[in-house]
Amino acid sequence: MGFFSGKTAIITGAGRAVLKDGVSCGSIGYGIATAFAKEGANLVITGRNVKKLDDAKEELERLYGIKVLTVQADVSASSDNETVVKNVIDKTISEFGRIDVLINNAQASASGVTLADHTTEQFDLAVYSGLYATFYYMKACYPYLKETKGSVINFASGAGLFGNYGQCAYAAAKEGVRGLTRVAATEWGKDGINVNIICPLAWTAQLEQFKENYPDAYKANVHMPPMGHYGDPETEIGRVCVQLASPDFKYMTGETITLEGGMGQRP
Repeated sequence: MGFFSGKTAIITGAGRAVLKDGVSCGSIGYGIATAFAKEGANLVITGRNVKKLDDAKEELERLYGIKVLTVQADVSASSDNETVVKNVIDKTISEFGRIDVLINNAQASASGVTLADHTTEQFDLAVYSGLYATFYYMKACYPYLKETKGSVINFASGAGLFGNYGQCAYAAAKEGVRGLTRVAATEWGKDGINVNIICPLAWTAQLEQFKENYPDAYKANVHMPPMGHYGDPETEIGRVCVQLASPDFKYMTGETITLEGGMGQRP
């Protein structure tokens, strides 16, 4: 029995790992879901692809004996986003009755397109799927997190910290998420809710796709970390999320944690 037995974590963008050439090439969201499942948490996972969500549910429930609720959800410029998110939260409360952890991981973007060539639609894609989604989920979850004195973990990126080439919309969205996180840490501390940021570097299906679609941006931005390997989505990203949501780290809030194997050093 893990610490999170009987508790509920919402993880956005947590569909099943994509298989490439017959080899599992994980995702950060699924790695986080696995780490919490091993601690006994019931999970709510969201995403755009129903099959990936269903595959994740089947494996997580079979391997770890927990319950997984899947909800298709896509925050975008053309959606009624408050209703989309409210549906996720309503279904979560109906199924599990509580929310202990919110992890805003989902993000889409046209990373690799230079600022001068970026379109408004591409900018909207990043800002809505990342910044607006985080805003709506945090607002909707707040009353329930207040009840459980829960935790929020939001995902940002070195793209914003270091101004990565070809990632203007992605960087803008992620820096917006960091600002939102710091304000929430200030306002929600009295409620016993801690709110932190992770900036990860892990070898994932998304990074593989970035390498294939935008080779120039990949070459400019992605380098082997001093640790000599890219992060593992479960053990080196997901396990940190578990710790940030545990009682040992409740006094830490408003912080940006870089999990980049030594690449994320900054003053």
